[in-house]
Amino acid sequence: MQIIKFIYLCSIKIIGMVERDITTKMLYMASKFPVLTLTGTRQCGKSTLLRNKFGEYKYVSLEDVDIRDFAINDPRGFLNNYGDHLIIDEAQYAPKLFSYIQTAVDKKNESGMYILSGSHNFLLLESVSQSLAGRTAVMKLTPFSVKEMKSASLLPYNLNDWMFTGGFPRIYDKGIQPSDYYPSYIQTYIERDVRLIKNIGDLTRFMRFMKLCAARMGQLLNVSSLASECEITVPTLYSWLSILETSYVVFLLRPYYKNYNKRLVKSPKLYFYDTGLACSLLGLTSADQVSTHYLRGEMFENMAVSECVKSFYSQGKEPNIYFWRDSNGNEVDLLVEEGMNLRAYEIKSAATLRSDFFDGLDTFSKLSKIPEDACAVVYGGDADFQTSDGRYISWRNW
Repeated sequence: MQIIKFIYLCSIKIIGMVERDITTKMLYMASKFPVLTLTGTRQCGKSTLLRNKFGEYKYVSLEDVDIRDFAINDPRGFLNNYGDHLIIDEAQYAPKLFSYIQTAVDKKNESGMYILSGSHNFLLLESVSQSLAGRTAVMKLTPFSVKEMKSASLLPYNLNDWMFTGGFPRIYDKGIQPSDYYPSYIQTYIERDVRLIKNIGDLTRFMRFMKLCAARMGQLLNVSSLASECEITVPTLYSWLSILETSYVVFLLRPYYKNYNKRLVKSPKLYFYDTGLACSLLGLTSADQVSTHYLRGEMFENMAVSECVKSFYSQGKEPNIYFWRDSNGNEVDLLVEEGMNLRAYEIKSAATLRSDFFDGLDTFSKLSKIPEDACAVVYGGDADFQTSDGRYISWRNW
């Protein structure tokens, strides 16, 4: 009941109330490049953000069949009709249009002429790379982050509620229960995006693949084992995994190699951009089930790592993040590299402080020679602490 009540109270045009962290960088890039391309997870608020922040621009969506036919059959007339300072949503539906956009921006050479967005990221970025390389800034939007929700005073107080609900704007904007929203979202994603990206005959098996990925979040990716359970070949598994990555459903965290011990784990770890989606794939139907789920620790780790990725994307940067694990079981969950600086984080879902949370960090600090103040534990408690063991960061302040 608690999560339902929370969603109901929040269902008052939430999307417009949450200031997206990407806004400042997005506006800056639009002032420097003739084209801005905004990609990201399906239904993460791309269209709403663009219409809110570029209110003086004309807006067209190629989801409208008539407008799409105009753009496909007469691209030059389409651009002449609408002029520049134009947002083209679902732009991937008219790939030939991109060549005409290239000609227009090369001729006029002004910043902020066109803004492109779309749900099918693979098709959109393929067209962008072919025609608009060097002419467009590409930025990535994700579902709401902890920071964004907290700034809007909308972050659930209960950690389990946040991990179960996730950050998709429509859940909050329309007051939809996660158990109703995500199954429909997944079905739509499979029937539309997956079919467009790759001709997969057995969509039921692809759904099983997604569920098995959710069961492996926060864990080392064993490709052979996962392919065997899905009853597909390893090359097919890599192909399907690339679909999830391209769609910003999952991402891989690579191990850190620039050190100190030759006997290092080499497999990546698998994470979802949104824990609410992962919870749905795991079959969870309420936040109460999160508290006792055998993967709760992995869910929390997934949440913490994905928040770091969101932070990088909001700054227009690719995340330079890794994990470290050696053959003796020593491990650090998250390493963040920015320039010459390296920071290390252990991620623990427990709300109680424990000195042994720092064991892996202490080992890595000695090997890598990074200072102790560059290490911290992200944990499931509600307050930050500086102790004699080290620094604890609450999930709410992460």
